[in-house]
Amino acid sequence: MSPAPASRTSILRLLNASRHGLCPCHSCSGARAGPMAAVNAWRKFATPVDMPTKEYAFEVAAANLRFGDGVAREVGMDFKNMKARKVGLFTDPNVAKLYPVKTAVQALEAEGVPYEVFDNVAVEPTDKSWLEAIDWSRKHDFSHFLAVGGGSVIDTAKAANLFTVYKDADLYDFINAPVGKGLPITETLRPLVAIPTTAGTGSETTGTAILDIPSRNFKTGIANRALRPILGVVDTYSTDSCPREVHISAGLDVLFHALESYTAIPYYERSPRPANPKLRPAYQGSNPVSDVFAHWALREAVQNLPRISRNQEDRNAKRQMLLASTFAGIGFGSAGVHLAHGMSYPISGLNKTGPKFKMPGYAVDHPIIPHGISVALTGPAVFRFTAPSSPDRHREVLGIFKDYSKLDENAISRLADAEVGPAIYDAIAAFLDGLGVPRGLKKVGYTKDDVPRLVDGTIPQRRVLDLAPGIGDVAGEDGREHLTAILEGSLEY
Repeated sequence: MSPAPASRTSILRLLNASRHGLCPCHSCSGARAGPMAAVNAWRKFATPVDMPTKEYAFEVAAANLRFGDGVAREVGMDFKNMKARKVGLFTDPNVAKLYPVKTAVQALEAEGVPYEVFDNVAVEPTDKSWLEAIDWSRKHDFSHFLAVGGGSVIDTAKAANLFTVYKDADLYDFINAPVGKGLPITETLRPLVAIPTTAGTGSETTGTAILDIPSRNFKTGIANRALRPILGVVDTYSTDSCPREVHISAGLDVLFHALESYTAIPYYERSPRPANPKLRPAYQGSNPVSDVFAHWALREAVQNLPRISRNQEDRNAKRQMLLASTFAGIGFGSAGVHLAHGMSYPISGLNKTGPKFKMPGYAVDHPIIPHGISVALTGPAVFRFTAPSSPDRHREVLGIFKDYSKLDENAISRLADAEVGPAIYDAIAAFLDGLGVPRGLKKVGYTKDDVPRLVDGTIPQRRVLDLAPGIGDVAGEDGREHLTAILEGSLEY
């Protein structure tokens, strides 16, 4: 596919890029001169405006982690050590019957820790299912929380914890702006321990909770460090009961968490800088610490997810994917994600009233495009778009996918900058093919006529779009033009 002519927004991006070498600290006013004057002239402002002050710092925060064979057996001692008065255990109807919940319950009972179980968490939770869990939790007034399940369970427990402390708050008080008010969390939440049962979301490490809002046809969430579990207990036996399809979808979430956080705009390109450090967002842009975790997680996911796809009994591959999930969670917990995740929210949300696609292998009675699949559907086109923003970084990514690119390391290093995007598109597409992922949006029922609605559902996802190269680092750019092109390029491949 030949590149499109340079657009107005592309020229703005080029002007914006000229600021990268300037010092972003508080004391250097020079960073606000030259290039912004050119942008103002280009945009023909009646009165030139000051450029928002850019970020100059990043923060890294993650849960304490415990990793090992059978470590869920220790969770009863943890709550006894914390002098828990009563524990609210959250899970879903499927996991409630399996090893992870049985082990957690036995551990609580062995230590005489009082508990109640909520086992009706929805897979891909909605505002309705969150409110049901919140209402149940408020009635019990738990001193501590325990989540045993995948990201849906852990995120629901985070919400229940938050709204048990904020008993009179409305759900939309804390949901991310512009969908909700995005109010800061100033009260201390109750201790939450998370036992993940999928190698996917990394939710045991982050302060993010995601839900679907069917009335708006997209997903959104709450992102605040206060939601982060105090302990993530990663038991390597906990994913043994996952079907192949769940392994693949969850593993793709790991892969794209790592890939998006590694290619997010640098933290020093994010603006405006918060007036108070307590207002610094959880998602801040790529940084030296997140890069280490994201790069390692990406390499492990590319190596081990195909092994699990071929053989669900491959214990070493499953161990490595659990570690990769946790590492990716630490990485994107500070760097954030961007385009593939931002577009996944309307892709899965609109499915309930639109295509009504139901992914094979999922034990649910409603249409579902699992989260990892909804992210992967746009993956090839997304990274073809982001590659020009940092060709060298994308060459490193291409090197990790080299077995799927038909290029050796020497050939990758010799690629012209303009060739990196098409090469990474082909490599990611080949990788997804090997896992049996549907080849584009048409395969799950979407058509070109649906693209405007998918774009409309993506535009409100500012917390992730603002971290996207070519959108978040361009003055005045909302991304509509680029999102349309990416989604149209994702219809089939």
